[in-house]
Amino acid sequence: MLAAITHTTLTLVTAERKEPSMPLKLSHIAAGAIAVLVGYTSSVAIIFQAIDAVGATPAQAASWMMALGVGMGVTCLILSLRFKMPILTAWSTPGAALIAVGMDGLTMNEAIGAFIVSAVLITLTGVTGWFEKFAKLIPDTLANALLAGILFDFGLAAFTSLGADTALVCVMGACFIAGRLYFPRYTVPASFAVGCLFAGLTGSFGAYADLDLSLATPQFVSPTFSVQAIIGLGLPLYIVTMCSQNMPGVVTLRSAGYPPPVSASLTVTGFASLVLAPFGGFALNFAAITAAICAGPEADDDPETRYLASVMAGIFYCLVGLGGAAVISLFLIAPPALVATIAGLALLSTIGNSLSHALQDAKAREPALITFMITVSGISFWGIGAAFWALVIGVAVSHILNRPNQTQQK
Repeated sequence: MLAAITHTTLTLVTAERKEPSMPLKLSHIAAGAIAVLVGYTSSVAIIFQAIDAVGATPAQAASWMMALGVGMGVTCLILSLRFKMPILTAWSTPGAALIAVGMDGLTMNEAIGAFIVSAVLITLTGVTGWFEKFAKLIPDTLANALLAGILFDFGLAAFTSLGADTALVCVMGACFIAGRLYFPRYTVPASFAVGCLFAGLTGSFGAYADLDLSLATPQFVSPTFSVQAIIGLGLPLYIVTMCSQNMPGVVTLRSAGYPPPVSASLTVTGFASLVLAPFGGFALNFAAITAAICAGPEADDDPETRYLASVMAGIFYCLVGLGGAAVISLFLIAPPALVATIAGLALLSTIGNSLSHALQDAKAREPALITFMITVSGISFWGIGAAFWALVIGVAVSHILNRPNQTQQK
């Protein structure tokens, strides 16, 4: 299964290879590990709800987590090594939420059929290249405003967690400030290590008896294709994955200074989803929040070698996927304040840089602010999240406000 994904997707991308100029660093390992930690703990509960909604057995549930984890890991490795960029992939969190509420009257076999249809559409989107052309039309100021809005809640959570676990957050914050002064390259991993040590000493971790040490094995479910499932689940899954996941992921890479290989990446993630759908891999896509962790200066001062952080994330994703319920249950017993604080601290630089770039041009400031505010608002219409509507409205406002200026110049 993995060999098929690797062999086929490597033949679909054509970017030139560049040799890494520096060896693996501790910051790469730390950024990759934190990205995986944040990725799982921030949305794994929604995945469990989706699994429960389809009526999966415990073995099938473990297969879903294995397919998603290994799928993310393999696609991260393929894209990062091929393009030498910090390209992270993720499961479709809004897609999982859609599955959790959209299974009325559908069987698991019909759901798998809908997953396959969605994966085919994503693959075709990558092959045709239309989405990449659309993404290039977004102004950089709006792209940075969107990214800042997407990451805002995670940065804020590092401070709101003070009320939930004051001592833990204060210790991690003190280590972060000290790191900025004395060991800036290792600030985030040091803060994470100190937080884990403090949480362990104070008994903040959950009950270790809740750990499930079983390993996952793939469970194949044959697809059934029905019009009801395709229209009610397959097409909406494709739409929310493209609008709420892939678009922010593209913006994240652009804001970090990388030209994202959009079409090739969609082809890779779409084909991987197609192969893994019968095992529970319902939808893979560009990552945004976790990608920002690996694409920012905390991962590496040199943008040319930050891709090694996403390579490490890919390896960790594979290990987590193969570990099945054992590793995931370990994530779930971690103190929520620990995860929220380390995510916020790791993203502070990216949020600050994005806001700075978004607001530096006075003529584009209002559309950028509108884009940022709509993203932060979290509004949703017809199952499509705030990120999509922020871009639509932001681009429209930018066009309207700039037209008089263009007329006067003429």
